[in-house]
Amino acid sequence: MPFIPARPWLLPGLLVLLTLAPAVRAAPPGQENADARQTARHEFEAAREGVEAAKQKGPQDVPLLEQATLRLPVGYAFVPNPAATRFIAAMGNPVDESFLGLVMPETGKGDWIATVSFEKSGYVRDDDAKNWNVDDMLKTLREGAEDINQARASRGIPELELLGWAEPPAYDAVHHRLVWALAVGNKGAPLDRPQSVNYNTHALGREGYASLNLVTSRDQLEQRKPVAQTLLAALEFNPGKRYEDFNADTDHAAEYGLAALVGGAMVAKKFGLFALAGLFLAKFGKFAAIAAAALFGIFGKRAGGKKSGGTLDA
Repeated sequence: MPFIPARPWLLPGLLVLLTLAPAVRAAPPGQENADARQTARHEFEAAREGVEAAKQKGPQDVPLLEQATLRLPVGYAFVPNPAATRFIAAMGNPVDESFLGLVMPETGKGDWIATVSFEKSGYVRDDDAKNWNVDDMLKTLREGAEDINQARASRGIPELELLGWAEPPAYDAVHHRLVWALAVGNKGAPLDRPQSVNYNTHALGREGYASLNLVTSRDQLEQRKPVAQTLLAALEFNPGKRYEDFNADTDHAAEYGLAALVGGAMVAKKFGLFALAGLFLAKFGKFAAIAAAALFGIFGKRAGGKKSGGTLDA
Protein backbone atom coordinates (compact mmCIF):
# COMPACT_ATOMS: atom_id res chain seq x y z
CA MET A 1 0.00 0.00 0.00
CA PRO A 2 1.59 3.32 -0.99
CA PHE A 3 1.98 5.92 1.69
CA ILE A 4 -0.20 8.98 1.23
CA PRO A 5 0.53 11.79 3.68
CA ALA A 6 -2.58 12.65 5.67
CA ARG A 7 -3.49 16.30 6.09
CA PRO A 8 -6.40 16.46 8.54
CA TRP A 9 -5.66 20.12 9.15
CA LEU A 10 -6.88 20.95 5.62
CA LEU A 11 -10.47 20.95 6.76
CA PRO A 12 -13.33 21.23 4.22
CA GLY A 13 -14.62 24.34 5.93
CA LEU A 14 -11.27 26.04 5.57
CA LEU A 15 -11.13 25.22 1.88
CA VAL A 16 -14.60 26.70 1.37
CA LEU A 17 -13.59 29.85 3.24
CA LEU A 18 -10.60 30.37 0.98
CA THR A 19 -12.75 29.85 -2.11
CA LEU A 20 -15.47 32.28 -1.11
CA ALA A 21 -13.16 34.97 0.25
CA PRO A 22 -10.12 35.23 -2.02
CA ALA A 23 -9.48 38.79 -0.88
CA VAL A 24 -8.69 37.66 2.67
CA ARG A 25 -5.09 38.58 3.45
CA ALA A 26 -2.59 35.74 3.74
CA ALA A 27 -1.60 34.62 7.21
CA PRO A 28 1.59 36.12 8.65
CA PRO A 29 4.77 34.04 8.34
CA GLY A 30 4.64 31.14 10.78
CA GLN A 31 0.90 31.53 11.38
CA GLU A 32 0.00 28.59 9.16
CA ASN A 33 2.24 26.28 11.16
CA ALA A 34 0.80 27.63 14.40
CA ASP A 35 -2.74 27.00 13.14
CA ALA A 36 -1.76 23.49 12.08
CA ARG A 37 -0.39 22.74 15.54
CA GLN A 38 -3.52 24.13 17.17
CA THR A 39 -5.77 21.96 15.02
CA ALA A 40 -3.56 18.94 15.65
CA ARG A 41 -3.70 19.60 19.39
CA HIS A 42 -7.51 19.66 19.39
CA GLU A 43 -7.63 16.46 17.36
CA PHE A 44 -5.25 14.76 19.74
CA GLU A 45 -7.36 15.67 22.75
CA ALA A 46 -10.47 14.28 21.05
CA ALA A 47 -8.57 11.11 20.11
CA ARG A 48 -7.31 10.75 23.68
CA GLU A 49 -10.85 10.90 25.02
CA GLY A 50 -11.84 8.25 22.49
CA VAL A 51 -9.07 5.97 23.75
CA GLU A 52 -10.32 6.20 27.32
CA ALA A 53 -13.88 5.45 26.27
CA ALA A 54 -12.89 2.45 24.14
CA LYS A 55 -10.59 0.67 26.61
CA GLN A 56 -11.23 -3.04 27.14
CA LYS A 57 -9.64 -4.01 30.43
CA GLY A 58 -8.12 -7.39 31.23
CA PRO A 59 -8.52 -10.16 31.97
CA GLN A 60 -10.24 -11.01 28.71
CA ASP A 61 -9.58 -12.69 25.39
CA VAL A 62 -9.01 -10.33 22.47
CA PRO A 63 -9.52 -11.96 19.06
CA LEU A 64 -6.99 -11.02 16.38
CA LEU A 65 -9.09 -11.58 13.30
CA GLU A 66 -9.69 -15.30 12.83
CA GLN A 67 -5.99 -15.99 13.34
CA ALA A 68 -5.09 -15.75 16.99
CA THR A 69 -6.19 -14.73 20.47
CA LEU A 70 -4.49 -12.30 22.83
CA ARG A 71 -5.27 -13.39 26.38
CA LEU A 72 -5.05 -9.94 27.95
CA PRO A 73 -3.81 -10.13 31.57
CA VAL A 74 -5.06 -8.15 34.54
CA GLY A 75 -3.64 -4.64 34.57
CA TYR A 76 -3.56 -4.31 30.79
CA ALA A 77 -6.09 -2.61 28.49
CA PHE A 78 -6.79 -3.08 24.78
CA VAL A 79 -8.00 -0.22 22.57
CA PRO A 80 -9.64 -1.44 19.33
CA ASN A 81 -10.29 0.44 16.12
CA PRO A 82 -11.50 3.00 15.20
CA ALA A 83 -10.38 4.70 18.43
CA ALA A 84 -6.85 3.31 18.17
CA THR A 85 -6.41 4.38 14.56
CA ARG A 86 -7.68 7.88 15.28
CA PHE A 87 -5.25 8.21 18.18
CA ILE A 88 -2.29 7.23 16.02
CA ALA A 89 -3.40 9.41 13.11
CA ALA A 90 -3.63 12.39 15.48
CA MET A 91 0.12 12.07 15.90
CA GLY A 92 0.89 11.93 12.19
CA ASN A 93 1.38 8.19 11.91
CA PRO A 94 0.08 6.12 8.99
CA VAL A 95 -1.49 2.68 9.49
CA ASP A 96 -2.96 0.14 7.12
CA GLU A 97 -5.48 -2.67 7.34
CA SER A 98 -3.11 -4.86 9.36
CA PHE A 99 -3.34 -2.55 12.40
CA LEU A 100 -5.80 -3.93 14.98
CA GLY A 101 -5.38 -1.78 18.06
CA LEU A 102 -3.26 -0.73 21.03
CA VAL A 103 -2.32 -2.27 24.36
CA MET A 104 -1.50 -0.02 27.30
CA PRO A 105 -1.56 -0.03 31.10
CA GLU A 106 -5.12 -0.15 32.39
CA THR A 107 -4.68 3.05 34.39
CA GLY A 108 -2.74 4.95 31.72
CA LYS A 109 0.01 5.67 34.26
CA GLY A 110 2.72 3.55 32.68
CA ASP A 111 5.54 4.67 30.44
CA TRP A 112 4.88 2.33 27.52
CA ILE A 113 2.36 1.55 24.83
CA ALA A 114 2.19 -1.27 22.28
CA THR A 115 0.69 -1.62 18.82
CA VAL A 116 -1.07 -4.82 17.78
CA SER A 117 -1.34 -5.94 14.17
CA PHE A 118 -1.69 -8.98 11.97
CA GLU A 119 -0.23 -9.08 8.48
CA LYS A 120 -1.91 -11.60 6.17
CA SER A 121 1.27 -12.11 4.23
CA GLY A 122 1.11 -15.84 3.91
CA TYR A 123 3.62 -18.26 5.40
CA VAL A 124 6.94 -16.46 6.06
CA ARG A 125 9.92 -18.75 5.62
CA ASP A 126 12.54 -18.31 8.32
CA ASP A 127 15.63 -19.86 6.77
CA ASP A 128 17.23 -16.49 5.94
CA ALA A 129 17.63 -15.71 9.65
CA LYS A 130 20.92 -17.60 9.56
CA ASN A 131 22.76 -15.12 7.33
CA TRP A 132 21.05 -11.74 7.43
CA ASN A 133 22.99 -8.47 7.61
CA VAL A 134 21.74 -6.19 10.39
CA ASP A 135 23.66 -3.19 9.00
CA ASP A 136 21.75 -3.42 5.71
CA MET A 137 18.48 -3.68 7.62
CA LEU A 138 19.25 -0.51 9.55
CA LYS A 139 20.10 1.36 6.35
CA THR A 140 16.73 0.45 4.81
CA LEU A 141 14.87 1.58 7.89
CA ARG A 142 16.62 4.94 7.89
CA GLU A 143 15.73 5.49 4.24
CA GLY A 144 12.07 4.75 4.94
CA ALA A 145 12.05 7.20 7.85
CA GLU A 146 12.58 10.16 5.54
CA ASP A 147 9.26 9.61 3.74
CA ILE A 148 7.34 9.60 7.01
CA ASN A 149 9.20 12.67 8.28
CA GLN A 150 7.90 14.74 5.37
CA ALA A 151 4.34 14.15 6.52
CA ARG A 152 5.20 14.86 10.16
CA ALA A 153 6.93 18.13 9.30
CA SER A 154 3.87 19.33 7.36
CA ARG A 155 1.83 19.07 10.57
CA GLY A 156 4.33 20.75 12.85
CA ILE A 157 5.27 17.46 14.50
CA PRO A 158 8.99 16.91 15.20
CA GLU A 159 10.84 14.78 12.68
CA LEU A 160 12.40 11.54 13.86
CA GLU A 161 15.83 10.00 13.59
CA LEU A 162 16.58 6.32 13.84
CA LEU A 163 19.65 6.17 16.07
CA GLY A 164 20.50 2.49 15.84
CA TRP A 165 19.82 -0.90 17.35
CA ALA A 166 18.91 -1.05 21.01
CA GLU A 167 18.77 -4.81 20.54
CA PRO A 168 19.82 -6.50 17.27
CA PRO A 169 17.32 -8.87 15.61
CA ALA A 170 17.11 -12.32 17.22
CA TYR A 171 14.97 -15.23 16.07
CA ASP A 172 13.64 -18.09 18.21
CA ALA A 173 13.33 -20.95 15.71
CA VAL A 174 11.59 -23.20 18.24
CA HIS A 175 8.66 -20.89 18.98
CA HIS A 176 8.90 -18.97 15.66
CA ARG A 177 9.27 -15.58 17.32
CA LEU A 178 11.34 -12.61 16.17
CA VAL A 179 12.48 -9.83 18.53
CA TRP A 180 14.40 -6.62 17.81
CA ALA A 181 14.61 -3.09 19.18
CA LEU A 182 15.35 0.33 17.70
CA ALA A 183 16.39 3.54 19.40
CA VAL A 184 14.63 6.67 18.08
CA GLY A 185 15.02 10.36 18.90
CA ASN A 186 14.20 13.80 17.55
CA LYS A 187 16.06 14.55 14.33
CA GLY A 188 19.13 16.68 14.98
CA ALA A 189 18.80 16.49 18.76
CA PRO A 190 21.94 15.98 20.89
CA LEU A 191 22.71 12.33 21.61
CA ASP A 192 22.34 12.95 25.33
CA ARG A 193 18.67 13.85 24.91
CA PRO A 194 16.06 11.25 25.98
CA GLN A 195 15.50 8.50 23.44
CA SER A 196 12.66 6.13 22.70
CA VAL A 197 12.99 2.42 22.01
CA ASN A 198 10.69 0.37 19.83
CA TYR A 199 10.76 -3.20 21.12
CA ASN A 200 9.29 -5.24 18.30
CA THR A 201 8.03 -8.80 18.69
CA HIS A 202 6.61 -10.93 15.88
CA ALA A 203 4.96 -14.33 16.12
CA LEU A 204 4.77 -16.33 12.90
CA GLY A 205 1.66 -18.26 11.91
CA ARG A 206 0.42 -20.35 9.01
CA GLU A 207 -1.10 -17.44 7.07
CA GLY A 208 0.95 -14.50 8.27
CA TYR A 209 2.39 -12.99 11.42
CA ALA A 210 1.19 -11.10 14.48
CA SER A 211 3.14 -8.11 15.78
CA LEU A 212 3.18 -6.69 19.29
CA ASN A 213 5.45 -3.65 19.19
CA LEU A 214 6.16 -1.93 22.48
CA VAL A 215 7.43 1.66 22.71
CA THR A 216 9.12 3.01 25.80
CA SER A 217 12.12 5.15 26.78
CA ARG A 218 15.57 3.71 26.19
CA ASP A 219 16.50 3.88 29.85
CA GLN A 220 13.37 1.86 30.66
CA LEU A 221 13.98 -0.87 28.08
CA GLU A 222 15.32 -3.55 30.42
CA GLN A 223 12.56 -2.82 32.90
CA ARG A 224 9.83 -3.01 30.24
CA LYS A 225 11.04 -6.09 28.38
CA PRO A 226 8.94 -8.30 30.71
CA VAL A 227 5.85 -6.42 29.54
CA ALA A 228 6.60 -7.27 25.90
CA GLN A 229 7.41 -10.85 26.85
CA THR A 230 4.18 -11.14 28.81
CA LEU A 231 2.15 -9.97 25.83
CA LEU A 232 4.00 -12.25 23.43
CA ALA A 233 3.42 -15.23 25.71
CA ALA A 234 -0.26 -14.29 25.94
CA LEU A 235 -0.64 -14.57 22.15
CA GLU A 236 -1.93 -17.94 20.94
CA PHE A 237 -2.63 -18.91 17.36
CA ASN A 238 -5.98 -20.60 16.81
CA PRO A 239 -6.13 -24.31 15.92
CA GLY A 240 -5.11 -24.79 12.30
CA LYS A 241 -3.42 -21.36 12.12
CA ARG A 242 -0.10 -22.25 13.77
CA TYR A 243 3.22 -22.07 11.95
CA GLU A 244 3.45 -25.85 12.14
CA ASP A 245 0.10 -26.21 10.36
CA PHE A 246 1.50 -24.93 7.06
CA ASN A 247 0.79 -27.16 4.08
CA ALA A 248 3.22 -26.53 1.21
CA ASP A 249 0.82 -28.17 -1.26
CA THR A 250 -2.14 -25.90 -0.57
CA ASP A 251 -1.06 -22.81 1.39
CA HIS A 252 0.22 -19.47 0.15
CA ALA A 253 3.79 -18.52 1.05
CA ALA A 254 4.97 -14.92 1.35
CA GLU A 255 7.21 -13.54 -1.39
CA TYR A 256 9.77 -12.50 1.22
CA GLY A 257 11.60 -14.05 4.14
CA LEU A 258 12.04 -13.26 7.79
CA ALA A 259 14.61 -10.51 7.20
CA ALA A 260 11.96 -8.38 5.50
CA LEU A 261 10.08 -8.12 8.80
CA VAL A 262 13.02 -6.16 10.17
CA GLY A 263 14.64 -4.24 7.32
CA GLY A 264 12.21 -4.67 4.46
CA ALA A 265 9.95 -2.20 2.71
CA MET A 266 6.98 -3.00 4.94
CA VAL A 267 8.80 -1.86 8.06
CA ALA A 268 10.05 1.28 6.35
CA LYS A 269 6.50 2.05 5.31
CA LYS A 270 5.33 1.76 8.89
CA PHE A 271 8.12 3.79 10.46
CA GLY A 272 5.53 6.31 11.58
CA LEU A 273 4.31 3.82 14.17
CA PHE A 274 7.59 4.25 15.97
CA ALA A 275 6.53 7.74 16.98
CA LEU A 276 3.07 6.98 18.23
CA ALA A 277 3.81 6.83 21.93
CA GLY A 278 5.36 10.23 22.52
CA LEU A 279 2.22 12.04 23.55
CA PHE A 280 0.61 9.10 25.29
CA LEU A 281 3.68 8.40 27.37
CA ALA A 282 3.48 11.91 28.70
CA LYS A 283 0.23 10.74 30.33
CA PHE A 284 -1.68 12.74 27.76
CA GLY A 285 0.42 15.83 28.28
CA LYS A 286 0.01 19.02 26.29
CA PHE A 287 0.68 18.70 22.58
CA ALA A 288 2.36 22.08 22.28
CA ALA A 289 4.86 21.35 25.04
CA ILE A 290 5.84 18.07 23.47
CA ALA A 291 6.03 19.51 19.96
CA ALA A 292 8.49 22.09 21.24
CA ALA A 293 10.72 19.53 22.96
CA ALA A 294 11.84 15.97 22.35
CA LEU A 295 8.87 13.89 21.25
CA PHE A 296 10.22 10.92 23.13
CA GLY A 297 11.49 10.98 26.67
CA ILE A 298 8.89 13.38 28.08
CA PHE A 299 7.18 11.17 30.59
CA GLY A 300 4.83 12.06 33.36
CA LYS A 301 5.72 11.24 36.93
CA ARG A 302 5.25 7.49 37.22
CA ALA A 303 3.21 6.02 40.00
CA GLY A 304 5.02 3.69 42.34
CA GLY A 305 4.45 -0.02 42.39
CA LYS A 306 6.00 -3.36 41.79
CA LYS A 307 7.75 -3.81 38.46
CA SER A 308 8.47 -7.47 37.97
CA GLY A 309 7.32 -9.88 35.34
CA GLY A 310 4.18 -8.58 33.70
CA THR A 311 3.15 -6.43 36.65
CA LEU A 312 2.27 -2.86 35.79
CA ASP A 313 2.55 0.39 37.66
CA ALA A 314 -0.36 0.83 40.01
